Amino acid sequence: MIGTNIGIDLGTTSVKAFMEGRGIVLNEPSAVAYNKDGAIVGIGKSAYAMLEKGHSGIRVVKPLVHGVVSDFTATKQMVQYFISKVCKNAVLKPNVIACVPSMVTGLEKRTILDLITAAGAAKACLIEEPLAAALGAGLQSDRPKGIMIVDIGGGTADVAVITMGCIAISKSTYSAGNALNEAIIRQLRRERDIVIGMKTAEDIKIRIGSALLRDVELGLTEKGKNYITGMPVSFEISSTETFLAMKPKLDEIAETIRSVLEETPPELAADVLDSGIVLTGGGALLRNIDKMIENKTRIKTRIAADPVNCVALGMGDAFEHMAILSQNGYVFKARSEIGGLDVNKEE
Repeated sequence: MIGTNIGIDLGTTSVKAFMEGRGIVLNEPSAVAYNKDGAIVGIGKSAYAMLEKGHSGIRVVKPLVHGVVSDFTATKQMVQYFISKVCKNAVLKPNVIACVPSMVTGLEKRTILDLITAAGAAKACLIEEPLAAALGAGLQSDRPKGIMIVDIGGGTADVAVITMGCIAISKSTYSAGNALNEAIIRQLRRERDIVIGMKTAEDIKIRIGSALLRDVELGLTEKGKNYITGMPVSFEISSTETFLAMKPKLDEIAETIRSVLEETPPELAADVLDSGIVLTGGGALLRNIDKMIENKTRIKTRIAADPVNCVALGMGDAFEHMAILSQNGYVFKARSEIGGLDVNKEE
């Protein structure tokens, strides 16, 4: 194809961009900040820095929720900015591969194709995140052998069995990275009348969080505010309290994996038992999550070499495997080829 080939991982938490021949060239938070007049005052890192710290005249939007578009205009502006930042002064419009959760609807797919082509792409193609993650993890997914991928992102955890370059069966759950943060926030507010933000909850999860009870309990001092008085407070939280807060959401991830395994055809299930489960995404970095899943499923589980970047790297590999992918319906479409859109309408 003529033009630059780039892959965009439109995540709930962050956006990553892969450029063919250069690798990952962009990794920024998925956020857009507006002033009271509706003008953009920040996108990506600059907008995220204002999240929960701005004044009444600043509105920070997270335009993607659970991996799908919740604010079309903000998402279009964000993608347009990132494409121009990656392609700089390129004469030709780029060809874009974008990732979506495995359970998005046809309408949601058309919406994403619409905004990507409206944001400046010549042609766009969508592939599911588990398939991209499998490619990025270096798994040979084009063979007639079942591979199970569990991609735990910020908005969704996608579980899929992949064979011959296509997804055989998949399911998604909203119990992912952000849901774990929200569980910590709810626990502190309900049990201790302490209010914290998403950034503090994320810090707690990273520093002392674990998918299993730790042998040696850890403690952490953080800052928030008292829900009753509204005054700032400093408080201590333990690894056990953090684990108990996250446990229901972790159990939902494990139950989604078990559900996919139950519906997997016997021969593919035998392949999964032999090859094991591979974890990708930022959620794979949670301490002991591989052991927790292995305990629940009795199937050996491992974390990919670079779990955070597997999806972005997989989009780069997708350009090299387009012949195989096109046989399974993954094709590039120009704006005029996207069904259900009026391409002559004013934008």
